Parts: sequence; structure tokens; C-alpha cells
Amino acid sequence: MSLQDPAKKMSKSDENPNGSIYLMDDPDTIIRKFKRAVTDSEACVRYCDEQPGIKNLIDIYCACTGKAPADVEREFDGKGYGDFKMAVGEAVVSVLKPLQDRYAELSSDKAYIDSVIKNNAEKAQYFSMKTLRKVQKKVGFPERVR
Repeated sequence: MSLQDPAKKMSKSDENPNGSIYLMDDPDTIIRKFKRAVTDSEACVRYCDEQPGIKNLIDIYCACTGKAPADVEREFDGKGYGDFKMAVGEAVVSVLKPLQDRYAELSSDKAYIDSVIKNNAEKAQYFSMKTLRKVQKKVGFPERVR
């Protein structure tokens, strides 16, 4: 759910850029967005419907760490929202880091990118020509010799 409005889904079309985490956001941006995430004034980390902002952050933390909500409540018992938001941000950063590293590695390899483009263009041409021949046959165009 959105970091700024827990009743809405995270969306790239959200007017508030702090509501969503993007796969290529740098670690500082991710941490900053989590620090600004909507919470409430209770100042305790509990997984309940009365605290939708905290519940949302707990769900994100659980998804990134594999922990259960009850474990998260125990882990942050007596700690403030600042510690919790920082931990959620760091967990998200650690999950996205391998993907971002792989992206950087692949995007810097121009020969690899060129080979993928060439191979995909050849595949697309093959399938489009196959479809075109089928259409021409059904419409009654004479077969062309290649």
C-alpha cells in the first residue's frame, strides 16, 4: 500500500512521489521515503487495523525479511517509529540491491544489449513473416518465392 495513504495501493501514477518505492530508487531515496511514511500518534509498533500506516510498514517488513507480524511487534517493542521506519527501509534496500546490481552490470555491457536486440529482432521478424504468409494464403494472394 502507499507510504503516504495506506488506504491506496502503491502506484507510479500517484501524485505524491513519496508514496511509492521504485525498483531503481537509490538506497538514500528509499530510506528517505520510509522516514516520511505515514504513521500515527500512538508511537508503538502494533499490527492492527487501527494503525493502517504501521500495519502497512509491518507488511512490507515481513515481506522483505520473512518474519511474522507478531515477531516484528516483539522486535520493536519499546522502540519508536524512527527505528522501525529505518529498519523497514534497510530491509527494502537489501532486497532490491541484488536486482539493482544486476541491472547495472547488464546495462554497462553494450555488446550483450546489442546481441539481445539483434536476437529479438530476428525472432520478431520470423514470427511476423510466418503470420503474414498465413494471412496472404487465406486472403488468396499468390505465394512469393524467396
